[in-house]
Amino acid sequence: MKTVAIVLAAGKGRRMGGKVPKQYLELGGKPVIYYSLKTFEESFIDEVVLVCTEGEEEYCRKEIVIKYGFSKVVKIVAGGRERFNSVYNGLMASNGCDYVFIHDGARPFVTQHVLDRCLHYVEKYRAAVAAVPAKDTVKLENGDGFIKTTPDRSLVWLMQTPQVFDFHLIRDSYEKLTDQEERLRSAGVTVTDDTMVAKMFADVDAKLVESTYFNIKITTPEDLILAEAILQSGQVDK
Repeated sequence: MKTVAIVLAAGKGRRMGGKVPKQYLELGGKPVIYYSLKTFEESFIDEVVLVCTEGEEEYCRKEIVIKYGFSKVVKIVAGGRERFNSVYNGLMASNGCDYVFIHDGARPFVTQHVLDRCLHYVEKYRAAVAAVPAKDTVKLENGDGFIKTTPDRSLVWLMQTPQVFDFHLIRDSYEKLTDQEERLRSAGVTVTDDTMVAKMFADVDAKLVESTYFNIKITTPEDLILAEAILQSGQVDK
């Protein structure tokens, strides 16, 4: 069995407000992207495809992959306009495998335990996603800023990554998405994660795999403060 991780590091980080993309910001003396790559390097994952912003390939090779000795990173490829374009580029760059782990490089605290659980469930269901039950009550608005409905909190989960799939299932689904990209954009359809693609084009529902609340995504300055606190707490590996 062969497993590949596609690590996405092509985000612009506009909500961070600075000039440095969030995946390269310093966290505990190392770039944010270092931590997830380290986890994959020390795991059962066979190969890693790193997807970065176009033009940053050489920087990633020298300052991330070579500097920190990530031998499992076999390819560094440019991302695209949207997240799903970057995932597609990563899938097309892969040499193929049985299962692919798609992970946001701005989530530094994914654990070996979560990877193990995701592998277990993807082998059974062909699609699995790390997620956590919602702690807060969630409201849906009516489009004008007023509450419309209140979903049952016991059924609400917050999606994380990795999102893990049978390789051929998700590759074929992304090829169909890419072929229909303009039609979907014209129809106002926004693709925000990989489980949507598997459902839309392969009619496969992903198995929810309970993760940890430490597996945060660094998107805003507040997230970086929280990440520093998590790192210093000793609850995650450095």
